[in-house]
Amino acid sequence: MAVLYSDYSRARIGWFFGLSGWQLGITALAFLPIAGSIQHGSWAAAGLFAVLWVFIVLLTVTPVRGRSAIGWLSACLTFAVGGLAGWTRFRPLAARGAAEVLQEPDLPGILQGVAIHDGPPFGVTFTRTAIIQDHRAKTWAVTAAMVHPGIGLKEAHERARQGAGLSELLDLAERTELIDEVIFVVRTVPEDGAERDQYISRHRKGDGPQVARQVNDDLQNMLTTASVRTEAFVTLVAPEARLAKPAKEAGGGVDGRARVLLGAASELEAQLRGGMGMTSVNWLTSPQLALACRTGFAPGDRAGIIDALTAANTDPEVNADVPWAMAGPSGADPAARHYSHDAWNSISSTIKLPVKGAVMGALAPVLAPTGTGERRSIMVAYPILSQSAAQRQSATSEWAADIGDEMRNRAKVKQRSKSRDESDKVRRLDAKLARGNALTRPYAVCTVSAPKTARVAEYGRRLDASVRRAGFAPLRLDLAQDVAFAASTVPLGISLTRKAH
Repeated sequence: MAVLYSDYSRARIGWFFGLSGWQLGITALAFLPIAGSIQHGSWAAAGLFAVLWVFIVLLTVTPVRGRSAIGWLSACLTFAVGGLAGWTRFRPLAARGAAEVLQEPDLPGILQGVAIHDGPPFGVTFTRTAIIQDHRAKTWAVTAAMVHPGIGLKEAHERARQGAGLSELLDLAERTELIDEVIFVVRTVPEDGAERDQYISRHRKGDGPQVARQVNDDLQNMLTTASVRTEAFVTLVAPEARLAKPAKEAGGGVDGRARVLLGAASELEAQLRGGMGMTSVNWLTSPQLALACRTGFAPGDRAGIIDALTAANTDPEVNADVPWAMAGPSGADPAARHYSHDAWNSISSTIKLPVKGAVMGALAPVLAPTGTGERRSIMVAYPILSQSAAQRQSATSEWAADIGDEMRNRAKVKQRSKSRDESDKVRRLDAKLARGNALTRPYAVCTVSAPKTARVAEYGRRLDASVRRAGFAPLRLDLAQDVAFAASTVPLGISLTRKAH
């Protein structure tokens, strides 16, 4: 029996026949010239204003691929101005021979406001976990690499238990009063065979049988081309407004914020290992995070880095670390429908939740590559509202649902099943909040990356097909491909719900 989840609803419900407050305001203001013309008996002017009013209503109310016409116009103008002025084109200082401080990140676009700090010694091994500071969004974050055995062969009760574990994780994050967003990033990349090459070089004997050598080489070629490797990360994000006071009590500065944030991370780590069944949760240091960032932009660089890490075990003169000045791409150019970085092109789409609900594990086809050299990645974010904000939103949504139902009854308008279901879900939300559950607005972004020698549009079509096969609806994030790529591929805590982003 599959575990189905469908108890989600829209963040806001329009109380006036589905219209939100600002849409109703623009519609009413645009109608004033019509009323004035009718009052003065100017019927010709009233007719012209009526045509203009219909046009304004269509621009305001009708969504086109997730945005209103006004939103599309604003985005197109911003994208055009940025492209003509050269603001969107990125060339790192290292590529121009001008990098002076290798420890400072030099990243494109929305990642330019990110700074990386070494936290105080933490845990039984006294590792210095990397603390991510986003100056633009005024947030602090920590990232962990995790390993999960998967749920493909799990029974229904085990899937339900791990799903409940995710819900408990979000509730726990809300109770810390520090974490306001939990972000999961999963990347599947073609297997490069770097570890197996190292293993063979260490264990192969020069006088071994030729047949055994040939069999191992054939196995390596077949398994490498048919295998993929999965990387999973979790990022905990806390805003400066919540960290400031506890950090002052913990000593202040970066170390004080790091202590408070790592303390909350240790609480959530227990839930990740227990309720969600993670077999490994490793909070990344600055070099490890730089490696994850670099391989996010250039998946093909991983084999060389693995070779350097292996050589560093025997030769201390080998530098296997990736400096932050070189952790970004060697060049990046956002286009309207894709993002170009290094020798790769990427296309990102968001995922719309189906009305009938989503089966746990349904996103697996989205992560399965369908072509040679293809890399897939997906980000699922859970922004968590505070209890006060959740109560206000619940009350407002319930009020809007009641007003909308009453207006339909007074106007003798039959209520559609879709709006009735949304109203019922909103009314059930108050009971859940009363029981102590956290309110979240989850969203997901998936990305496919392919070499520039291939047609990225074809890979984007395959990604959309995989999303539809999984039971969801894809929505291409045109004019925002660079932001979507950074959020879904680079585990630095980039969110699409903050106004600064």
